[in-house]
This record gives sequence, C-alpha cells and structure tokens, in this order.
Amino acid sequence: RWVLNLQCKGSRNFMSALRRAVEVDFKDKDKHKSQGLYLLTTGIPDQETHTISAYVAEVCRGFDLQLHVCLFSVMENIDSNRIMPARYANPTETAIAFKEIVQAANGRFHWFGEAGIFQSDDITIIVSEMEKANNYSQKCAFLVESLKQRS
Repeated sequence: RWVLNLQCKGSRNFMSALRRAVEVDFKDKDKHKSQGLYLLTTGIPDQETHTISAYVAEVCRGFDLQLHVCLFSVMENIDSNRIMPARYANPTETAIAFKEIVQAANGRFHWFGEAGIFQSDDITIIVSEMEKANNYSQKCAFLVESLKQRS
C-alpha cells in the first residue's frame, strides 16, 4: 500500500519527512499488513547521518517497519533552481551515509545513475544465491562423477 508522497520542497529535510510519515500515516499500524518506507532521493539529507540512523533505528523497531532507499546519482551537483542544498556530499559519501541509515532500519539500499546500477542489495542477494546454486551444482557433479568411478 502506498501511503504517502513527501516532498521536501527544495530541501532534503529527511527527519521532518520521516516524522510526518511515522506520526501521521503509521499511527494506525495495526491496520497495515506491511510496514515499509521507500525514500527516493538524489542527495544526502540535511541532517547528520548518525542522528538519522539513531532515530530510524528507534522508529523502525517501534513500528516494525523497514526503510528502503533508492539513491539516484545525477551529474549536476546543484538542483535545477541552482540552489545548493544545506548539506553537500559527493555521490560516494552520500551512498555510504544512506547505507548506514538503511542498515539501522533493516532495509535495503539501491544506488543507480545515468550509467546504470552502482549497488543494489537485491541484486547482491540474487548473485549470492546464484553463486550458492553454482557451488552446490559443482559439488553434485563431483559426487556423481565419484560414484560413476566407483561403479
């Protein structure tokens, strides 16, 4: 269920948006089957990462929800109105910050840009499962071959 579209109106006031989502839309949490927040963003929040991580960890435990982040890295550092955000970080620093925030919220992190996918927790999990399947397949082939040699 899509609950809320919060736009920060030219800022990246993540804490304000998160508080609004939690206090307004999750107060009837017992009525919802899934509790997840998806943040679609292009840059680092205005607040410090450790502050957000602590708040997110507390809120997510209290509401049994997860925060998932989709970070889209754009080439231009200033938005279309030529307004510099209150807090600036390069794309790598931004990704590191959101990765920390997502870990505090037991969520998933996805980072992509015009060039494609840079990092995705979902893709990492899929690749890991494929590697496990390949490993088991090789072990099975080895076992079958050893049984053939015995007979």
